Amino acid sequence: MALWVFGYGSLLWNPGFEVAEQAHALLPDYHRSFCMRSIHHRGTEADPGLVLALDERPGALCEGLALKAAEGQEAATLAYLRERELVSSAYLEKVLEVDLRDGRRIEAVTYVIDADHVQYCGGLPLEEQAAIIARAVGGRGPNTEYLYNTAGHLEELGIPDAELHWLRDRVRQLTDNRLA
Repeated sequence: MALWVFGYGSLLWNPGFEVAEQAHALLPDYHRSFCMRSIHHRGTEADPGLVLALDERPGALCEGLALKAAEGQEAATLAYLRERELVSSAYLEKVLEVDLRDGRRIEAVTYVIDADHVQYCGGLPLEEQAAIIARAVGGRGPNTEYLYNTAGHLEELGIPDAELHWLRDRVRQLTDNRLA
């Protein structure tokens, strides 16, 4: 059976597994936002960064990519994703229906935020998010790199996200001001 994964953040530019097919996809009732404190990859416990997560919000619609794992690699892909995404148990693994731009409806493994987890920080003002992202660094590098890569790939894919692009521009201003 095919394994599809819904990508909305770093999976867009760093899936980490062999992708046999990709398609633009819409996930209803979830919103992409910097609502998860990153204490491993893009920040530390002492100085957390922020990473994207899917926050449940009725009526919302998140556009991303459905990524199909290569045939015969389904079990290895799922094991890899669980090691990567469930490192702190802030994400919940769900199988959700997504609509592909070509009209197909599929089920995709999707990592959504656990709103009851200590790392959840939904509702932070954008200015506060920008300040955190501008300074945080974790095991996988600067938080700015994560933001810039995600925003850039969304643009390349033609996927609009006004909040993310505002954050990108504001973080650039903040980091440019520090260098001046």
